Amino acid sequence: MMRWIRRLLRRTTAVRHWPLWTLPRWLVAFILAVITVDLAAIGIAASVTTVRAHDLALFGLLLACTAASIELTRKAGEQGGVIKDVQGVWELPVAILLPPLYALIAPIVRITLVQLRVRRAPVYRRVFSCASIGLSYGAASLTFHRLSGMMTSTTGGTLRHSLVWTLLVAVTVLVRTVLNKAMIMTAVKGTNPAAKILKDIFGRESLYNDAAESCISVLVTYGVAGNIFLAPVALPVVTLLQRSLRHAQLVTDSRADSKTGLLNAATWERESTAEVARAVRTKTPLALALLDIDKFKAVNDTYGHLVGDQVIKEIARTLTGLLRDYDLAGRFGGEEFSLLLPQTRAVDAFRIAERVRANIAALSIIAPGATGGERLQVTVSIGVAALDSGSKREYSELMAAADAALYRAKAGGRDQVQMISTTRGLSAISGPGGSGRSASGGAGDSHTDLPSAFRRVQNS
Repeated sequence: MMRWIRRLLRRTTAVRHWPLWTLPRWLVAFILAVITVDLAAIGIAASVTTVRAHDLALFGLLLACTAASIELTRKAGEQGGVIKDVQGVWELPVAILLPPLYALIAPIVRITLVQLRVRRAPVYRRVFSCASIGLSYGAASLTFHRLSGMMTSTTGGTLRHSLVWTLLVAVTVLVRTVLNKAMIMTAVKGTNPAAKILKDIFGRESLYNDAAESCISVLVTYGVAGNIFLAPVALPVVTLLQRSLRHAQLVTDSRADSKTGLLNAATWERESTAEVARAVRTKTPLALALLDIDKFKAVNDTYGHLVGDQVIKEIARTLTGLLRDYDLAGRFGGEEFSLLLPQTRAVDAFRIAERVRANIAALSIIAPGATGGERLQVTVSIGVAALDSGSKREYSELMAAADAALYRAKAGGRDQVQMISTTRGLSAISGPGGSGRSASGGAGDSHTDLPSAFRRVQNS
């Protein structure tokens, strides 16, 4: 008896430490509600569904195709964040050709296989994924069967019948997509309010993938409706589509810095060069900034490189939250970041840089310590170079100007912004603690030629 009590206590303690309980209360309630509704829907559907041999055979065949598809693409892995795959190719036929019960169950099998064969993830996330996908397909299946039942009396030839069937399938896909994306967006945004998920869910690549998956799903559904043994014929196509999705993700990853998610140096430089050339051609303002963490070596030496990595990630997250969608933020070096601000005048560029500096200075990062952790504050120095409308400067000149401004910010006491405008030569505007004097040593209106005045300076 005591052994059973101890086991129960251990399980209760384990449940209390689930990561689920660290989420906001409303999000925990939302996740539990979705799971509860899904379980209730399965129970209700099971009570009103008549099991037929043909339905079981078709369901088993489509599940086998799902398992085969997962195995064929297993080595490609599963990306983090908003997960995308094309396994819905096999679940849409289930929703359309079988009673809603099967559509509610199918995602459970698929997600379980992914958890066991591809990548381990927190169980509550997998369960929520099963529930949200199951509810979306269950609602889509119910919609199709109700609407098709209302259309049974439709008169007309084969062409009219095919058109009605296609429209019903389109409505089914729409119901599935809207419900699933709504639940996923709510969960992701609740977990990380700063996450920018519109690009992940409604970006061009994402929408193209969704359209390709839906089209192949419809074709598989139509083929299986006439001959269930045609389902395996679609396996190579589904595998190829999944691999093409992974290729698109690899291309995206090749542009990003693995630690921060910002653009890597090569990509940022390439895209910034094009933006500067466009700004010169169209005579529009633009600004470029270099940001360097003050005394970052001391952070690594005092707290260790893991804390240093955490500082870099927090600063990258701050930049992502403060900048506009069309601004370019990159990691230019170990503790140096680079910003490109299109359509930005000199005065606005300084304000943006100052806002970035102030927000980073206000960060409070927990550094693990013997007493359970202490708060760590870091500051940054920022050098800004502004290309005013009508100026004709190249990317390399702007970089040299921003680098010189950054050097002056570091030399002037750090934790400040220094700015150079190309229409004012070497004149600069300084942030808190800055002198406001030009790099050539004069007051604010020097007009020394930029190419000969600046050289790359190493900032430590």
